[in-house]
Amino acid sequence: MTTSFSSIGKKVRLGRILKNGRAVIFAFDHGFEHGPSDFPEGRESPRTIMELAVSAGFDAIMTTKGIARATHDLWAGRVPLILKVTGKTSIRPPEQQFLQYSIGSVEEAIAMGADGVAATVYWGSPQEELMAERFSSIVSICDSVGMPVMILSYPRGPEMSDWYNVETVRYACRASAELGADLIKTYYTGSAETFKKVVEVSPVPVLMSGGARAKEVIDFLRAVESVISAGGLGVVVGRNVFQSPNFVGLARAVISIVHKGARAEDAMSLARE
Repeated sequence: MTTSFSSIGKKVRLGRILKNGRAVIFAFDHGFEHGPSDFPEGRESPRTIMELAVSAGFDAIMTTKGIARATHDLWAGRVPLILKVTGKTSIRPPEQQFLQYSIGSVEEAIAMGADGVAATVYWGSPQEELMAERFSSIVSICDSVGMPVMILSYPRGPEMSDWYNVETVRYACRASAELGADLIKTYYTGSAETFKKVVEVSPVPVLMSGGARAKEVIDFLRAVESVISAGGLGVVVGRNVFQSPNFVGLARAVISIVHKGARAEDAMSLARE
């Protein structure tokens, strides 16, 4: 059977993101999603954050096209780019908080030299159909040009009482895989036992969403460790790292757990503030 050029391209790009089959990806779309108030004093500048992220040794950086363009001299040739092509602002009316819209394209990702694209689907949202259809279209384009696509697979809706329920999260991940995602970023369900149930329903790599900054660093590192022990293939982290006084140290602690199998307690020596 002849191997298509696009399938080779996707394999090559995924190999740049998944080092030895695992990945620690830095999420840097918060300025659009949450606003500049997410960033600590002294780190409001995108270039400051990007310089730290590159020096920390992340496997890839997921960000928006404007930030990627403004910082290209820092990441290009050093860290793979995953371009976020959907988003929403938190200043929209509450009833419109369950829909992400297009803020970029696969064509722009290719033009910038990206190794992947990322898009969000809020499973259970009243606008689920629109986001799922848009994601399916993104997958079709990506498959034709050899571009990996990561889904931010979030169960989220106004009638949903528990976004982190294991059955809901595993349903969302299975739906994401069935739409053709190459990587899945999703909520942590609270334990290795429950997250294993999420991982087992997906034929593609599942990575934990870092979420809001944990009260205690050790709790976050233990969550990362449990995700790996459950069969997860990495994490996508943002606030837990860039809101920490020890940005680089905490990032390297996470990397040591994911890529070297370090225990959370041992990794704490890198992360101490």
